Amino acid sequence: MQKRARTLLVWLHVVTSVGWLSQAVALLALVLYGMKTSDVNAFKMARVLDHQVLAIMANTSAFTGMALCATTPWGWFRHWWVLAKFGITVSQLYIGIFILSDNLQAATEGRVTGWMPVGTGLMVGAIAFQTWLSVAKPWGRTPWADPKIKLPTANVTTFALALAIPAADFAISLYTGRPMPFLMLITVVACSIRRAARGRIRSSDGSGRGTSARPARRDAAAPNPR
Repeated sequence: MQKRARTLLVWLHVVTSVGWLSQAVALLALVLYGMKTSDVNAFKMARVLDHQVLAIMANTSAFTGMALCATTPWGWFRHWWVLAKFGITVSQLYIGIFILSDNLQAATEGRVTGWMPVGTGLMVGAIAFQTWLSVAKPWGRTPWADPKIKLPTANVTTFALALAIPAADFAISLYTGRPMPFLMLITVVACSIRRAARGRIRSSDGSGRGTSARPARRDAAAPNPR
């Protein structure tokens, strides 16, 4: 069951990532067409695509990717390719929410800026680069990764929760009329804090030092008096 639940989460991540990429390409085509023909309807269609579909795909793709980091031995900061994907994803979400969406709204009102196709093209390129990172997994481990510590894979309940949260946020977005990934954000933060705490405990157990919450192992070697 654990393997099946993890496979479903990977599947959802792949599907939403492909959807994000394809919709970003469609968005770029609409923006270029609107700028070439001065057709405001093209920008209106781009705005609907961005607001109603692309944003949901982007949020779910980002959440499932982060959830896989938090629920599997890959971790958050143990591998350079994972860390690179995390940084690119956060940058894309920030640019999409605070820059691209506002410019698309302005374009529907006749205020067109030349940065729209640039930003959309960079989004397409960034997603394509992230796909390569997922396949190639380059650059090895980060300096913060302890090869002696292997983080555990989460249980079935955690994977089921990771699959249910995007559906709940999607239902909330239908009710409110706008993408609101609050549950996804809260879940990612909570899982990250929990994973970091468990990693510290496992690291202390491995060294035999113990922590204030858990004493050192009884079989830990005593220090050499000399």
